[in-house]
Amino acid sequence: MRPDRRRFIACACCAVLGGLAPAATAIPPARAAGAKRTDLSPDQALALLKQGNQSFTTDAPFRREASDRDRRIEIARGQTPFVVLVGCSDSRVPPELLFGRGLGELFIVRNAGNTVDTTAMGSIEYGVVELGVPLVVVLGHEKCGAVQAAVSVVTDNAVFPGSIGKMIEPIVPAVLRARGQPGDFLDNAVRENVRRTVQRLRTAEALLVDPIRAGKLKIVGARYDLDDGSVDFFEEG
Repeated sequence: MRPDRRRFIACACCAVLGGLAPAATAIPPARAAGAKRTDLSPDQALALLKQGNQSFTTDAPFRREASDRDRRIEIARGQTPFVVLVGCSDSRVPPELLFGRGLGELFIVRNAGNTVDTTAMGSIEYGVVELGVPLVVVLGHEKCGAVQAAVSVVTDNAVFPGSIGKMIEPIVPAVLRARGQPGDFLDNAVRENVRRTVQRLRTAEALLVDPIRAGKLKIVGARYDLDDGSVDFFEEG
């Protein structure tokens, strides 16, 4: 890839975040923005996300320095995210806030239903290979509209206009797998949708499989609760 092309892609993929101050911990901070890679291990990155969500659910004070003018100037020199977050476009699920992170810390891929097409896969691989991200999180959420649409396709033979139908097609297998399970049908489908994506990322792409085998990458699945703000990491592998 030519240097000018690489610079263009790097600028186009900047992450936008807000955050909370982490409590005292043995986890090292993410490396400064000018560096090429984060120092965090997969487990350390995951611990920071869990810590941030705990702060979010308890209404801890916002970490202003995570998105102030000095931080903006700092990350203008380059980004060093420590998580690739595959999430839903739902306006009620803002990853930066619910994980308590600041500018330049999350590399976010969002679409309705948190599915992974070619564009999303390329974005995930870019984060891992080019930016050195040690953790990928696939985040579903309570009452997901895209999953609900897929449920209606299975149960009521619903048809959706335009590209909406094609968008929810990848979710239908998860709905079929969830059918008949005890508990809430929709929520089971949300979790199965996350599991299918996690499994695909862990096994289908060499650019992700190799760092997983080397212990440099972890891919986990989670579900966000709209009511209490908590994130359940139910698929950690």
